[in-house]
Order: sequence, then C-alpha cells, then structure tokens
Amino acid sequence: MNYDLWKLFIDAAELGSLSKVAVAYGTSQPHVSRQLSELERECGGRLFQRTGRGVALTELGQRIAPKVRTWLASTDQLANDVRVTAGTPIGTVRLGILPSTAHPLVSTLYFRLRSKFPMIHLAVREGQGAQLETWLESGYLDLAILFRHSPSPRNGDVYLAKTDTYLVGPPGDSVTAEPTVQFSALHQLPLVTFCRPNSWRDRLDQLSSQYGVTLNVVLEADCLALQTQVVAEGGGYALLGPYALAAASKESKLSASRLIAPSIPRHIALAMSPHGELTFACRTVMNLVQEIVREERDGLTSSQQPI
Repeated sequence: MNYDLWKLFIDAAELGSLSKVAVAYGTSQPHVSRQLSELERECGGRLFQRTGRGVALTELGQRIAPKVRTWLASTDQLANDVRVTAGTPIGTVRLGILPSTAHPLVSTLYFRLRSKFPMIHLAVREGQGAQLETWLESGYLDLAILFRHSPSPRNGDVYLAKTDTYLVGPPGDSVTAEPTVQFSALHQLPLVTFCRPNSWRDRLDQLSSQYGVTLNVVLEADCLALQTQVVAEGGGYALLGPYALAAASKESKLSASRLIAPSIPRHIALAMSPHGELTFACRTVMNLVQEIVREERDGLTSSQQPI
C-alpha cells in the first residue's frame, strides 16, 4: 500500500475539497485529482463523489476510511517506535471532548504532556456526545471524554469520576438559593439546554415522564458559553455538572443548587475507538487523564463545592 496516496485520500475526505488539498500540499488541483483517480483504479471502485461543492466519500470510501485511518496511525506509530528509544511515547493522540471538559481538564493535560512527554502531540476536537461517538466509530478520534448514565462501564470505557447535576440560575435567584433543589422544581421552569441528539436530553425526558414533570426548554444551544450567558442575564436555567459549572463561573456570576429527589448522577468516561490497538502515546494520555481527574476529584471532595 502506498502511504502517501492513502494519506491524500484521508485528507481529501476530511477537507471535502480537492482545491483545499492542493493548497495544503503545495500542488495543483489536477495533480491531486490524478492521484486520487489512480488510487480508485487500484481499488476497483469510486472512492469519491464529485459535487458542486467539492468531494464526498462514496459508500465504498465510507466503508474503508476507518480502516485506512487506523492503518495510517499504526504506520506512523511504528515509524516513531523505530526512531526513538524504547519506552518514550511519541506520536499524535486525537482526543474528543465535551465543552464542559475543555477546561481545566484538557488544558491541564496539555501542560502536563508538554512538561513530561513533549514528543506527544495532542489534537483536540470538541463536540456533543453523539458527535463524539460517531467520530470514534469512524476512526476520526483515538479517545473521547464523554458522559455516561449507566452505573457500569461498557465497551471498554474507563470511568473517571461520578458527578452530580446542578440547577444553575442567575445570582440571587430564589430557586437556586439553597444548597439542594428537588427535581420537581424543574416543572415548567424555563430551561436552556443542549440540542438533540443528546443522551443527556433523553435521560431528562425519561425522568420528567417518570416524575410527572413538564420540561419547558426555551433555548437549545450546544455552546456552553451562550448557555451560561443567557442564564446569568436571567433568561432561563441550565442543568450542568461540576466541571461545566466551574468553567462557567469564571466567566459569569451564577448560583447553583444540587438536584435531588432524584439526584441525577453522571459518569465521566474515557472511551476508545474500536479500530486498532491503542498506541503507547494513547495509553500515556489515558493514564495522565486518570491522574488529573483523581487530583481534581480529591479537591472537589475536600472543598465540597461544585468546581
């Protein structure tokens, strides 16, 4: 297999435009097109559908893309393993995160990698849970930090921490004035929450039906900063975990009460791509993420505050 040709295939799939690929490679669009046509002849089928906006993977291209990404990553890691002293992790780790884990978890991870393992390159993509799941399945990501609702890990997930859910309102708000608030208080309360598809929304719907609570979603927004800005200005209430709340509280003044009766626990999980084996660099990042979460969890326990 020709590494360069398959790398070109993946880059074209991700950029969706031969002209953009040509600019990235410092060559011409016809040259890129000829190379991809050569690859298609070797495969015996079309890999791309040419459209007015660029190119998109055909069914054949979609089927083989995850395997090609895995093969490219393995080849890169093998080259790294050959070049460096045994025991030194090196290579790119593609990590998917939720908006609520962007800080301080991932920023702490970056600085720790730079200090301890400077030959690991971190590539971070942010998205909602369903999107991260799709990226893992398609091979775009090696690892992802997600929320899970099941009490037991599945499919190789590593549970990092168990967190509560908080109802978040503007400063001085009467609903969130006490340390805890009952789930029934959500009845008809104007809520700002994430867009569908979203497992968190599904869980809320299930609980609201079970407890006879009518949810009044006034704004759907995947942007955590937008959610908290609207809440801070009195436009509604949000339901957040401690990490999201900690990040939001640095930007806006908010009040928060832990949901009870029932409480809504969520597990922060580290999920892995089902394609290929984890590289040494990936395993190193996994260990560091677990180390950082343990430190933050200990701090949360000692302070008893939603940080």
